Amino acid sequence: MAAQKFHFVTTPPFRQSVKLMSTTTTSAPAAPARNIASRPAGAFTFTVKPQPGEELSQLCARVAERLRACKATPLHLIVLGSVSANAAGMQALEKALGRVNWPVTWVEGADCDGRPVAGIQIHAFTGKVERIQIDGRVVGSVFTAGGARQCLVGGLSPTDKSLSRSEQTRLTLEKLQTVLARAGLELADTVRTWFYLENILSWYDDFNQARTKIYSAMKFRNGSIPASTGVAAKNPAGTALALAAWAFRPLEPGARAEEIASPLQCPAPAYGSSFSRAMELTAPTGQRRIFISGTASIAPGGKTEWVGDVRKQIDLTMDVVEAILTSREMTFANFTRATAYFRNPADVGVFAEWLAAHGQEQMPVISAQCDVCRDDLLFELEADAEA
Repeated sequence: MAAQKFHFVTTPPFRQSVKLMSTTTTSAPAAPARNIASRPAGAFTFTVKPQPGEELSQLCARVAERLRACKATPLHLIVLGSVSANAAGMQALEKALGRVNWPVTWVEGADCDGRPVAGIQIHAFTGKVERIQIDGRVVGSVFTAGGARQCLVGGLSPTDKSLSRSEQTRLTLEKLQTVLARAGLELADTVRTWFYLENILSWYDDFNQARTKIYSAMKFRNGSIPASTGVAAKNPAGTALALAAWAFRPLEPGARAEEIASPLQCPAPAYGSSFSRAMELTAPTGQRRIFISGTASIAPGGKTEWVGDVRKQIDLTMDVVEAILTSREMTFANFTRATAYFRNPADVGVFAEWLAAHGQEQMPVISAQCDVCRDDLLFELEADAEA
C-alpha cells in the first residue's frame, strides 16, 4: 500500500456563526423524546431528511442549525444520495458549516422518491474531538466518552481502483488499520462497520472471503467480530467499495463492548458472512448503545424466507429487529437512527404501511434504493438504539 500522510487536528465543539436560510421548511416537526439529539450530552445521533421541494442548501442549513442548537461538532456524516449530487452537496455543506473537517461517507443510496439525497445521518459530539487526515482529507474523528476512547472513520476507499475487488477490500481494511493506529487504537477495537460495495451481487462471496481472511488472522478485543452492513452502493471515487467504521476501547471499569445474539436468526458466520448480528456498547453509568447489523428476511437456518413477497419480508425483518431490541429491554422507541434498503423503490410504500400500522411513523429512518447481499432479498434494515 502506498505511503499515506497522516496528522492530527483538534476540533472544539461547533461554534461557527453561519447564516441560515429562512424558509417555511427550515425546521422539521418537533421530534419525539426518542431523538437523542434533543438532549445533547457527549456523543449523539440525528437524521435530517429532505422535505418536499427543499433544495440541498436548505437541507444542509438544517443540519447546521441542529448542530449549533446542540453546540456540537460532527464526528461523521453518512449521506445517502446520488453520486452525481456529491459535488453540489459538499459545496452546500461547506456553505452551511464552513470547511468540512470531519469524515463524510457519501454513497449511492438513491432516494425512493427520486430526490438527489435520501437523507443525512449525523454522529456528533459536544466535547473535544481529534481529527485524522490522510493526504489532506479528514477520515477519522477521535473522542473520549462513555469511559472509552472511540473513533469514527468514514469515506475510506482503496487508492488504486484498477486492482481486483478482493485486493481493494484488503487494502481498504489495511487503511482502516492504519487510521486506527494513528488514533491510538487497533483494528481489533472495531465494533461496527459499513461496507458499500459497487455491484454487490457480482462479488459478495469474494468480498466475504477477503474480509474473513483478515478477520480470522486476528482477535478482536471483545472476542467478537464487528456488527456490519453490506449493501450495493457506488461511491464518488469510483472504487469497488467504500468503508465506514466505529472503534471502541474501554478506559474505565464498566465500559465494555459485547456481541448480542439474534433470538430469531443464526449467527451470520454460519453461512459465510463475517459479522455479528448486533453489538452493544455499555458505559460505566449504565447507558447503552446498540448497533443492529443489516437485517433481512432470513430464516434461523440461514435461508431466505418469503421469496418474492416484500410485505412478508418486511414483517419478518422487523420481527427479527424487535426481538433483538426486546432481548436488551428496548423497543423501536429507542432507535436513534435507521436505514431501510429497498431493491425496488416502489416498495417503500409497503414499509410506510408497516410503520403506520405499528405506530412508528416518527421512526428516524432513511429509505434508500440499494441491492442487498442476495438477489432474492427485497428489504433490509439497520439501526442504532440507545437506553
